[in-house]
Amino acid sequence: MKSLLRSMLAAMLLANAGYLMADSLADETYGTLVAADGTISLPDGFRQRWTHLGSWVVADSSAPGAGFHDVYTQPGAAQAYRANGEFADGTVLVKEIRALETGEKTTGMAQWAGETAVWFVMVRDTQGRFDSPHWGEGWGWALFEAKDPATNVSKSFEETCKGCHVPAQPSNWVFVEGYPTLK
Repeated sequence: MKSLLRSMLAAMLLANAGYLMADSLADETYGTLVAADGTISLPDGFRQRWTHLGSWVVADSSAPGAGFHDVYTQPGAAQAYRANGEFADGTVLVKEIRALETGEKTTGMAQWAGETAVWFVMVRDTQGRFDSPHWGEGWGWALFEAKDPATNVSKSFEETCKGCHVPAQPSNWVFVEGYPTLK
């Protein structure tokens, strides 16, 4: 009986920890990565400190977004998603698209990630904080090029981002099937 009670208590604490992390996530994101006017910044050091959600390869060089895609989020955001199946307010997703390199290796013909081309950044906003062309459908949307990672070159959510994300609308605009870390 004590073992069952301990297990139940541990499960409750773990579930509540996901919600507590989610609350502090919004405070952190909207205090550091999103300015008061809704301007989104590319997070520093995300590759080293954040959770890698998964990778995609778009091998067709003529396709939009061709290259090797790696997607990252804050560790607390991944934990909150696993706890309740939704992206918490303040979750930041960074998709880094790199050139696709190809060559013969000892194991045969191989492909790997080359130089970074762009970063797409999505910021979860369940509060509707901003009335801006870069905010829509519960997310903030930004695009940064490797030549100038400090400047969002997206024209708007509607023009730059929405077209590619329409197939992911049923899963809150995110292609979650490619993210085994969330399972």
